[in-house]
Amino acid sequence: MRIATLQLPIDDISGIDGRFRLTEELLLGMERSGRRPDLLMLPEIWGCGFFDYDRYKDCCEDVRGRTYEFFSGWAKRLGCWVHTGSFIEKRGEDYYNTCLLLDRKGEIAAQYSKIHLFTYKSREFELFKPGTEVVVTDSEFGRVGLSICYDLRFPEQYRKMVDMGAEILLICAEWPVQRLPHWRLLCQTRALENQCIIVACNASGTQGGVPCAGHSMTVNPYGKIYFEADADACVLWSEIDPAEVPKAREHFPVLRDRVDIR
Repeated sequence: MRIATLQLPIDDISGIDGRFRLTEELLLGMERSGRRPDLLMLPEIWGCGFFDYDRYKDCCEDVRGRTYEFFSGWAKRLGCWVHTGSFIEKRGEDYYNTCLLLDRKGEIAAQYSKIHLFTYKSREFELFKPGTEVVVTDSEFGRVGLSICYDLRFPEQYRKMVDMGAEILLICAEWPVQRLPHWRLLCQTRALENQCIIVACNASGTQGGVPCAGHSMTVNPYGKIYFEADADACVLWSEIDPAEVPKAREHFPVLRDRVDIR
């Protein structure tokens, strides 16, 4: 399974149109080179930028809006699954931090809205409604669970995903450099304690005075980082074998030894 994680630069200048153009340039480069992923991943609210709170309502879209239409076409062109990163979804009169997982035909395989909204020096919790459903879906790679950024700090969500059969956990984020050690530690911990593969896509660049940490990564079921970017914008390519998850769980059966504690 080949993964292309787009660690996009988020700043105060390029704007949503500029970031869509940059993403298209990167995807055109993949198409021309013939190096195509099985899974493409993007960061959290990469179009608008997480820290541009005043523009949230200007950047909103329907679930089948600009982001879906753009990546549905590219999923078909590249013949890959796409995790769209998250975008600002308008649903009725409410707004959600939502991501989509598209299959190789460009169809929506899963939709997830962020459950845990950030309150620390953030307006996210004021502007968004929280999602209410933990999401795990079937894919050709195994059972895949979706989460977004701040969710990473809440282990009960990931254990719930494991109870729903998750083997690969996809996390999109716009995580700040100030808490980079937390990002690395939590990605490794969630992989280790749940014996899952984690693919985590973060942003780079500085927006609203907040520098993003980058360091997108792929982590194996033993908590070892397989592939990791630095802080700069890049495409991080990684290759994993989904069969490592059942092998790890059989070899060291931690999950089997769980005791239900109420």
